Amino acid sequence: MTDAERYALIGTGSRAELYLDGILARPELARLVAWSDPNPGRQDYYEAKFPPGRAPHRFDPAELETAIAEHGVQRVIVTTPDFTHAEYVSRALLAGADVVVEKPLTIDVDGVRRIRHALDESGRSLVTTFNYRYSPRNSALKRVIASGRIGQVTSVHFEWVLDTAHGADYFRRWHRYKKNNGGLLVHKASHHFDLVNWWIDAAPVRVFASGGLRFYGAENAARRGLGPRPERGTGHAAEDPWSLDLTLDAKNKGLYFDAEKYDGYLRDRDVFDPGITIEDNLSLVVDYDTGASMSYSLNAHSPWEGYRIAVNGTEGRAELDVVERGAVLRGPDGFVVVDPSAQPGLFPAADVRPPSERLLVQRHWEPAEEVPIEAGTGGHGGGDALMLDHVFGRVSSDEPLHRIAGVDDGVRAVSVGIAGNRSLETGAPVVVSELGLDAAQ
Repeated sequence: MTDAERYALIGTGSRAELYLDGILARPELARLVAWSDPNPGRQDYYEAKFPPGRAPHRFDPAELETAIAEHGVQRVIVTTPDFTHAEYVSRALLAGADVVVEKPLTIDVDGVRRIRHALDESGRSLVTTFNYRYSPRNSALKRVIASGRIGQVTSVHFEWVLDTAHGADYFRRWHRYKKNNGGLLVHKASHHFDLVNWWIDAAPVRVFASGGLRFYGAENAARRGLGPRPERGTGHAAEDPWSLDLTLDAKNKGLYFDAEKYDGYLRDRDVFDPGITIEDNLSLVVDYDTGASMSYSLNAHSPWEGYRIAVNGTEGRAELDVVERGAVLRGPDGFVVVDPSAQPGLFPAADVRPPSERLLVQRHWEPAEEVPIEAGTGGHGGGDALMLDHVFGRVSSDEPLHRIAGVDDGVRAVSVGIAGNRSLETGAPVVVSELGLDAAQ
């Protein structure tokens, strides 16, 4: 048996836990030897996962190259805020390590160019983690389309609704400022755009977008007469359904509330604050190099959470309907799970709209047929665990469903959001090739 691969992790916020647990569960494949975060309180929280005296070496983010050299790091996992991805990814590559980067790959054209240059210069490899590819329901739709049962794809309709717990959460924290994450078109929807690129095996070529901040933010609150608002949620969740109390959840308390003393970062800001710059309602039309097109919509203040996909083809149609949470309801402990896809089973089921998933295929002149979906366990529709098996097992990109995503997949996913943001600014459609991303077509 070969020695376990040596990893470094940079960024120890909530998303890092997935990778920490993945490494600790696979000691024969991976070993975390170094980690970094500008807030030591978050490392203090996660350090309890390691046996006494076995925690990784801590290093300052400015010392990434030194840490890679001194600790023999072969691979760096990047789970920092989106606007920092390009810096840390490129630095790790040029320092001689391969990289696993949480989606989105980066947030803008300059970031894409910087990462591509580092890959070309270093000769190293990069994986962009798109865990929704691994969800059994999404893999089932991929198989249907690839089998040719609905013929050549002509169009896709994709609707994703984020509810008033999960959707609202993007407006409480650092994500609320577009300069930090490119808005929901990049941060959140890159998941969705990647799914479509992957499902229909196509690259986006033109994007037209419309949308705006129509629900959250101070102006919308005033227009609806909501009145005075608490500056932060902690201490107010019992009386205010929009507030998040960090002390009611052990993870939020440890990672954020207890760590505020180090950097002053507030995880529970009011969703109706002034100055929010991301949109909460978005619609796109996307054209692809295969001749197919997509209509896409994202709403971040829905009363339920899930998504609906319809794929039209020359020989029929496939439809995937998913309910991740049927209603935002308070549990017996008095608070709501923020992200239902990450923590399935911890929220009450709605009687009329229970959590569910259904895939139908209907060929022309035939009745509809329901396609069985394998049972998935764990976060993101059962995708997280399988993704980790592939990432840490170094599964080849030529596995049957091609779920391992490289740099071109990451670029194609963010290119839709980057083009969409430019379209929002100009009011005109944007040709992806004119952005200068140089994504493989």
